[in-house]
Amino acid sequence: MTDQTWVLPLLTFLPLVGAVVMMLLVPKEAESTHKLIALVSSLAAAALGVALFASFNYDASKDLQFVVDQAWIPRIGSRFIMGVDGISLPLIGLTLFVIPLVVIYSWDHIPNPGNPKAFLSLILILETGMLGSFVAQDLILFFVFFEVVLLPMYFLIGVWGGPNRQYAAIKFFLYTLFGSALMIVSFIAIYFLSDPQTFDMRALPAAAAGISSGAALWIFGGMFMGFGIKVPIFPFHTWLPDAHTQAPTAGSVILAALMLKLGTYGFIRIALPILPDAAKQWAPVIGILAVIGIIYGALGCLAQTDMKRLIAFSSVSHMGFIMLGIASMNDFGINAAIFGMVAHGLITGMLFFIAGSMKDRYHTLEIKRLGGMLVQAPKLGWILGLCTMASLGLPGLAGFWGEFPAILAAYQPAPGINLVLFRTLMVVAALGTVLAAGYLLWLFQRTSFGVPTDEFEKDPAIEDVKMTEWIAWTPMIVMIVVLGFVPGLIMNITNPAAGALAAAFGVGG
Repeated sequence: MTDQTWVLPLLTFLPLVGAVVMMLLVPKEAESTHKLIALVSSLAAAALGVALFASFNYDASKDLQFVVDQAWIPRIGSRFIMGVDGISLPLIGLTLFVIPLVVIYSWDHIPNPGNPKAFLSLILILETGMLGSFVAQDLILFFVFFEVVLLPMYFLIGVWGGPNRQYAAIKFFLYTLFGSALMIVSFIAIYFLSDPQTFDMRALPAAAAGISSGAALWIFGGMFMGFGIKVPIFPFHTWLPDAHTQAPTAGSVILAALMLKLGTYGFIRIALPILPDAAKQWAPVIGILAVIGIIYGALGCLAQTDMKRLIAFSSVSHMGFIMLGIASMNDFGINAAIFGMVAHGLITGMLFFIAGSMKDRYHTLEIKRLGGMLVQAPKLGWILGLCTMASLGLPGLAGFWGEFPAILAAYQPAPGINLVLFRTLMVVAALGTVLAAGYLLWLFQRTSFGVPTDEFEKDPAIEDVKMTEWIAWTPMIVMIVVLGFVPGLIMNITNPAAGALAAAFGVGG
């Protein structure tokens, strides 16, 4: 694929080019031009992504394709290496799919204080950071892209967020920065202890094999903190409800649909394959914290009075299922985790879209003040109903294939992982799905059934789904249904790569 080495760099940096053009060449007052440039940039990257999917060799999905390997920072031994395989391809597709829809939704939903130039530029920079993280094959390059997403999200929350936006933005920034500091220390330790010394993620599984078990445990612990805070896994989750609640709708959607996946992807791409023995020893910790997160997040949902905060706690719970699949360290669990990332991105992203539109109409998300949406805005109400059913894992919708296989994977974890513990965790995680049904059906019933509350009974401003909302939401709704019936669209891509990763843990032949 030497003739296609331009594909991944162009795909990654196209959104950044759009952001630079907006910032340097277009005046702030030209709002329509900014919106058009943002849409064209994100759609151009998506079109290139379609070409990438069309050219990808699915029979060799466990192998890196479209590889770029160029000198970058020779002084520290870091190279500019990019590549895509069956693990990263679905997440690249999710990013390229969601960002244009966020731009379309933002067309008439730019929150106060306005300024589409800055708002949309930050979204495009975020896209470059996330795409770069998913294609990077060098630890330093991955770290750079991983950190690129931090400042744009900080400003999206801190400038366009809710009343407590500054508190939420600083909390988000400090948590993720702390995790990143431990992560880069781990990366540097891997470099100095590997033989030969390298940051190349392709060579590190072999090069790091000689690291002592004690050092490997500490290094994995540093990566666990860095990636775990990003997920976020319990008890490092406390920044997430605040960030989601205060963020503008576009920020909440990007955070839920894409940014949280950087943490789970980091486990699958870096931590597990480079230090498999340490990963096995950490597996009980990861599994226990994942299941605590499932139950804690669900109970937290039942205690919420704000719709957006409830969805945020549900995100903590659902990410727990993804982490349980990863902790099982078998091919079934890793497949479930990758599918769960895509399903969670689509479903929770849609829930935040709906919450944002409800806030625009009702000017509140306090659940006790809402009600009767199926009477006042029936299309919006039924879309919320579909997404709550998908989120609780109803068979036939995408959420089912993210949760059920993850629970099943815990029944037979990789050899050497405590079987009794993981089967116990499987049972507890299954109880989490019951709680999910409880809080999601409660949310749907309180907001959509019955008659409108006295406060909004005669409010003429309550309108149903608008055109930009239809355009932004329809592709996501279609994918939630399609993936529910045809999960092989993703699992056929991920299975060979997941099998190759699981082989390092003694799973399969």
